[in-house]
Amino acid sequence: MGFLLNSIDSIFERIATSRVFTNKEVLRPDYIPETLPHREKEIEKEALVLGTSLQGVRPSNLFIYGLTGTGKTAVTKYVLRKLGEKGSEKGVKIHWVYVNTRVDNTSYRVLSKIGEAIGIKIPFTGLSTAEVYRRVMGVIDSKPSIVVIVMDEIDYMVKREGDEILYRLTRANEELSRAKISIVGITNDIKFVEMLDPRVRSSLGEEEVVFPPYNADQLRDILKQRARMAFKNGAVGEDVISLCAALAARDHGDARRALDLLRVAGEIADREGSERVTEDHVYRARNEIERDRATEIIATLPTHSKLILYALIKISSEGREATTGEVYLAYRDIARKYGLEPVTQRRASDIISELDMVGIISAITINRGRYGKTRIIRLQVNPEVITETLKQDGILD
Repeated sequence: MGFLLNSIDSIFERIATSRVFTNKEVLRPDYIPETLPHREKEIEKEALVLGTSLQGVRPSNLFIYGLTGTGKTAVTKYVLRKLGEKGSEKGVKIHWVYVNTRVDNTSYRVLSKIGEAIGIKIPFTGLSTAEVYRRVMGVIDSKPSIVVIVMDEIDYMVKREGDEILYRLTRANEELSRAKISIVGITNDIKFVEMLDPRVRSSLGEEEVVFPPYNADQLRDILKQRARMAFKNGAVGEDVISLCAALAARDHGDARRALDLLRVAGEIADREGSERVTEDHVYRARNEIERDRATEIIATLPTHSKLILYALIKISSEGREATTGEVYLAYRDIARKYGLEPVTQRRASDIISELDMVGIISAITINRGRYGKTRIIRLQVNPEVITETLKQDGILD
């Protein structure tokens, strides 16, 4: 027991002071730096739209599109923070509320979050959504102000329970006499707007900003900026920054991924007692991140999606080519073995497309001449990671 305590103490002593980091927090995705490289146009557009609130008028609702890691949230928070500061200088009351609807994914929770930000406590349960809405609007309208409500990953909530809350919020100004509300919607899903009621679509999309992906050079600039703040002198070289940028550029120019790679590589170097982050640390960080991401995605999949993955692993382990038809036949047998009614082949095909979209598999359509078209399905994640996750869920034994 004494040896174990000494061993733990020595670990704590070793990691109490980092050998590579000075401020690791600047590599977190929610850190907003004082400057945002390569987003000048997007900052200007958002500032022009939201800045009209400094005149005491309601800014247009704003809809922001772009893939993951293209700076949508960072730019929006940056602009609103600056707007709030300028409003204080000019004596204009501007409040902004940030809600991530992937986390707060019901109308009740969205309204509770808004209420919390403006100073009222909403009970976790027990009130109707209509009552919460009435209370929140009552407090907002109690004094002259402009309230900007940012709803990030807005597609998650709408897919879960529809766009009724969006409709009410975009129409809220008709009920308010002293305050004014503006909505900023952020989404990774370019097609999301097609899901909305036309009335919501026209109100929410008064102004739009599209964020393009970063290229490798732009990612390198972002990483250099953060690395200067995050690491000790000499701990990170150009080679490591270039590698992180190149790997993230392959993933649609995802700055969040680039920052995660650099941070996790630094953590691996720290754990090993190294004073310098190497390319090897970056490659190991990539494997660690991909494993964690894949595990999280697979663990939260519906049962039939997991069974389709099980079927794909079974076919692959037998050295056979996995077509949509082959996977469905194997899946159907597995589902029945578990006493479950298999989904239809059409639904199974949709599930395969969904798994392809999140990067767990690849499904490539090939033309076989007179035999028609089929999809060849391959795993894009280490089969051991999938197998281990399915075992934990009791799908595999």
